[in-house]
Amino acid sequence: MRAWSLQGPVLSSQVITGKHATRRRRTLPAGLALTGAALAFTSLYLAAGALTPLLVLYKQQWDFPPSLLTLAFAVYAIGFLAAALTLGSLSDHVGRSPVLVGALVVQLVSNVLFLVASDIGWVIAGRIVQGVSSGAATAAFTAVLVELAPAGKKRLGTVLGSAGLTGGLGAGSLLAGLAIQLTPTANVITFTVLIVLTILGTVAVVLSPETMTRTPGALRSMVPRVSLPPAARKEFAAAAPVVAAVWMLAGLSGGLAPNMVRSVFHLDSGLLNGLTGFIAPAVSTVVGLSFARIEPRRAMTVGIYASVAGAVGIIGGVFAGSLTVMIIGQAVAGVGFGASFSAALRLIFPLAAAHQRAGVVAGIYVVSYVAFGVPIVVEGQLVGPLGEIPAVVCYTALTVLLALISLFAQTRVRRSA
Repeated sequence: MRAWSLQGPVLSSQVITGKHATRRRRTLPAGLALTGAALAFTSLYLAAGALTPLLVLYKQQWDFPPSLLTLAFAVYAIGFLAAALTLGSLSDHVGRSPVLVGALVVQLVSNVLFLVASDIGWVIAGRIVQGVSSGAATAAFTAVLVELAPAGKKRLGTVLGSAGLTGGLGAGSLLAGLAIQLTPTANVITFTVLIVLTILGTVAVVLSPETMTRTPGALRSMVPRVSLPPAARKEFAAAAPVVAAVWMLAGLSGGLAPNMVRSVFHLDSGLLNGLTGFIAPAVSTVVGLSFARIEPRRAMTVGIYASVAGAVGIIGGVFAGSLTVMIIGQAVAGVGFGASFSAALRLIFPLAAAHQRAGVVAGIYVVSYVAFGVPIVVEGQLVGPLGEIPAVVCYTALTVLLALISLFAQTRVRRSA
């Protein structure tokens, strides 16, 4: 049995009584706990976004080939996917706090690796560790933000989760780009601040009330399961190509566009590097929240058209030698991400029973992060034989093809319905 009573203006006392022992732990009240959890969650994605312009800085300092730059960006997806598939449901069994604290400690390790990095090998290792942290924590943070939100205002927790993820990616890129522009020690400043934020977030999680009762099955939950109930398969198949397309475009914005500021447009600006990593996730955050009340099939169609238009805008900007046009294309691609990805979730999830949703989430994770990581590594390998602009054009053209496949599939699903 658990009971909470307010003791003073900041902390409350959590009392857990059992057959043999009584344990008291001072915890933050729900409002401060929610704020602390949101800060901790956002810090994960601030760190992930900060690497977007910093990778360009590392390339200038250490002079490694473009294939290693794309690899350093993409290995994050490997760590994320491995952790999400094995640890994504663990907090349902052992409690939210142990999983979150463990993930934040791992995140702290990754920040230290970036802080002391002396070559690209350190950065690649840090990115894998960073991906593991985010993959382990994202599902638990998404749940705990809703659970800590006031009764009747659970949507606040959902909003904080969405804004913390995509908004954190965009803000991290922009702030790191600003640090590069204004200071000669951008890496030290960025990761010192992130280490402090991670420590504060960890303290907040430790002092927050536990929102999940422990249940058996922790080891069984760590066995990766990707399963799609028959009722959801047609909808999943129709959405999967555009989900892959928008995550590929997200990879372009984070892994390719900042380097293109210098290599294609011949501009040496940390701020512009950060801006190209900021624009797409920032727009997708706003659009994802704005489209929450729009009928999902309609939102999906808008997202598909926007992703195609955004990809064409990016290619057009590259061919025209116009960074402005490319950034506008990235913004439109952000509309495509925000509209179509949220619509895909709303179209697929209602078709799965509660006990089937973990397998559906795993399937969406696989499509998203394979698309986020693998194509950009292939693109990096093609830069040598083809050149940077042809490789980017091939990469972006593939996203157009995938989106058009989804458009055709959505039309068939709508007609059959």
